[in-house]
Amino acid sequence: AATSAILMDLNTGTVLYEKEADTVLPPASITKIMTILLVFEALDSGKISLTDTVTASAHACSMGGSQIWLKEGEQFTVDELLKATCIKSANDTSVALAEFVSGSEEAFVAEMNKRAQELGMTNTVFKNASGLDADGHVSTARDIALMSRELMKHEDVTKYTTVWMDYLRDGTTQLVNTNKLINSYDG
Repeated sequence: AATSAILMDLNTGTVLYEKEADTVLPPASITKIMTILLVFEALDSGKISLTDTVTASAHACSMGGSQIWLKEGEQFTVDELLKATCIKSANDTSVALAEFVSGSEEAFVAEMNKRAQELGMTNTVFKNASGLDADGHVSTARDIALMSRELMKHEDVTKYTTVWMDYLRDGTTQLVNTNKLINSYDG
C-alpha cells in the first residue's frame, strides 16, 4: 500500500526491491537521519564530543510536533540530545543539535544539502533539521536509503536507535521510541 518503497542491501547497495523509489515526497521525521549523520560525523572528526553541553535556544524551543519541551537556556549533553532525537524523534532536540554543530539551523541545513549531494541524493532538498513540513522539503525512498546506509557506517548509532525507552531530566522525562518494532520484534 506504500506510495514509494525500496529495499537496499546495507553492505553492497544492491537494490532488492523497489516501488516508485524516485517519487519525490515530504520525508517528515526521516529527515533526522541526515541530522543524526552530521552529528556523528562531527563527533568522529572531534568537532564536538558526547559530553559537550548544549544550551537550548529560543528557536530550538519553538519547534512543534514531537518534542521534549526544551526550555530556553536549559542545558543537556550532546549524548542526551542524541537520545531524545533518536528515541523520541524530538524536533526541538534535533534543532538544538543542529545549532550546536553549525552555529545555526540555517547553516546546518546548508551542510545537510551539501552532504546529500555528496551521497548522490539527487532528488532531496532539506529545509530544516527536524522534518517539520516546509515547502520544497522533499526526498525519495532511494535517497533515504543512501543516507541510511551512510549513517549505518557509524555503528554507535544503534546504541541510540535500538533503545525502546529511556529517561532524561533525572527520570522525569520519559523517552519512548517512535519505532514500535523496537519493542515487539526480536533482533
